[in-house]
Order: sequence, then C-alpha cells, then structure tokens
Amino acid sequence: MNSSAHTALQRAAGHQRRFDAAFEKYFAELADDMGGSRLGRFTPRCLHLLAELSLRGGKRIRVALLYEAARLVTAAEEPEAEVPGLLEAALSLELLHSHALILDDIIDDSPLRRGGPSTYYALREDLPQNPQTALGLAMMTGDLAGFLALRELFRADLPADRRQAMIDVQLGVTTDTVIGQILDLERDVTPSAHEALLETVYEYKTTRYSILAPLRLGLLAAGEEPAEHEESLRRYAGLAGLGGQLRDDYLDLFGDPDITGKPLGADLRAGRVTHLVRDLLAATDGDDHATVRSALGNPDRTERTIDRIRDIAYRHEVHTRLQSAIDRHAEAASAEAATWRRHWREDAVAVFEQLPAWNTRRTR
Repeated sequence: MNSSAHTALQRAAGHQRRFDAAFEKYFAELADDMGGSRLGRFTPRCLHLLAELSLRGGKRIRVALLYEAARLVTAAEEPEAEVPGLLEAALSLELLHSHALILDDIIDDSPLRRGGPSTYYALREDLPQNPQTALGLAMMTGDLAGFLALRELFRADLPADRRQAMIDVQLGVTTDTVIGQILDLERDVTPSAHEALLETVYEYKTTRYSILAPLRLGLLAAGEEPAEHEESLRRYAGLAGLGGQLRDDYLDLFGDPDITGKPLGADLRAGRVTHLVRDLLAATDGDDHATVRSALGNPDRTERTIDRIRDIAYRHEVHTRLQSAIDRHAEAASAEAATWRRHWREDAVAVFEQLPAWNTRRTR
C-alpha cells in the first residue's frame, strides 16, 4: 500500500471512530428526546433495535466522503467539529442508510444483517404469535429512521439558505432511495433484465445516496456551491458507485460470511439478477447452468449448493472478470478525482483518488 492510500485509510478510520462515538451519543439521548416513559413498550423496543442495527458495524463510507468533501474547501482536520451542519448531515445519511437496510431485510425476508439478527427477524422473535404486528413494527422502525434522518437536517444551526439547500439534497436522495428499491424489485422479477435497468438500479440504490449526496452535502456545509461542479461529481459518483456495488455482488458469492455478516449466496437465494448472476448464467450451460438457475430465487438452497455454485463460478473465471470490471471503474473514478486538483485542496483530493481503490479490495 502506498503512503497516499495509507493516509486515506487512516483518515477514513478516524472519521469512522469519531462518528461512531457521536452516533452512540445520539441514540443514548433519542428516547428522552422523543417522550421517554410515555412511549409505551413497543416504541422503546423499536428505538433500541434501530440503535443496535445502526451502531453494529458498517463501513461509514458515506461519513468519510461527507467529511472529506468539506475538506476539499476547508483545512479543518476534524471537519465535523469545525464545519456547522456537518455532523447533522452525517447523522442524517447514516439514519437514511439504516432505513434502507431495514426495508431491504423485510423485502428479502433476511434473517441476518451486519453479523446479527435483522430488525425484522428480531421483532418476529419478540412476537412469534403476532407475525403481522412484527412486520408492521419493522416497517414503522424503517420509516422512523427515514423521518429522523430528515429531522436532523432541519435542526442544523445554519443560515436558512444553506440549511434549505442541504435539506433539498436529502429530500431528493430519500425519494431516489425508494425509487431504487422499486426498480430493484422490478429487476428481481425480470430474469432477462437488460444492462440499462441494472445500472439504473445501482444508480438509485448506491450512487445517488451513498456517494453523490455526501459529496453535495459536504460541499454545501463548507460553503461551496456543488452545482458548479455537478458534471464531474456525477461522473465520480457513477464510477465509484458502480464499482462499489459490483464489489458487493462479488462478496455475496466470494466473500467471508464471518466478515460480511451475511450468508453466502443471499442474492442468488433472493432471486436478484445482479451483474454476477447474469455473468454466471451467461458463462454456463448444461448441468452447471441448471444448478445456478435452480438456486435463483430459491431461499431453501443449502450452503452445499451455494458452495457448488461458487466452484462453478471459479471454474468459469466469473470472479476474475467481475474483479477486472471493479478495478476499471475504480481507476476511472480515481482519474476523475485527480482533475479536482485545479480548484480544490490537494490533500483532500488525494483521499478521493484513493478511496475507489480501497473499495475494490474491501472484505465487507
């Protein structure tokens, strides 16, 4: 690892560490902030599960992008402490991410998330005789996370015009996230989904809220107008976002469940027609093709079957082609970030150059 990459990872780790402490404090105060003992029995439980999910792991890549976006135009070493509105934006982004994870797990009927029970399954365990109530509570917990995300920005102590601009960004990305989930469901029932649909799913589910929104919010909080650089920001977000999503696809079949916190083959079992699944189906025929096809959308497929499919993928070098595509997107994103040196601070630009490469080899 070169020194620039090491510095970028160190900075990202520092952002994560400080944010996690702030996030823990946020949840410690949340129940009292919302009414405390008057909230009955279910509301505190939902708040506890939201906190548990939100604090249990996560890469905090959005936080790193947000804070480093502010550093593009300010020399603050710990920007969340020096740039008003930045911590609220970070809380808002991570709460929105929790909202998306909770709804994903309901839709996918997923028992695990980040190495522990999903919010949905935890509530099912609480209420084994009331499955509809458990489902309703999980949905409400996801909705609550989304509304809390917006509330944080409304509370930010900022000039009215800057606060409104940041709220507009987050309102837009909240809508995009829901549209992305709808597109995701369409993809999953369209086995012959064309490439354009897959890339649109990734744009709405990853690029816009995981990369472009943090960039815009960080620049706005630091007093910069992102619209002047919109074209380049979109190119960077698109390349880095697609590379990151392809890495998620890769880890679904070739990752380590003890590190990812999810069982192997979750996408296959859920019937998601990802790039990896499309490549796997295109590369195989005969018994190999039948094995892959039989697992697609079948939640009852055993680990042994998934292991066999992984072996099939290795034999046909699907993993090599997918990793090559990930690397190409990372290199292109890094090259785009390099163009920012002519108008933004060099040390922060260097972080954006290195982050896509880190994303290509992450293990969770």
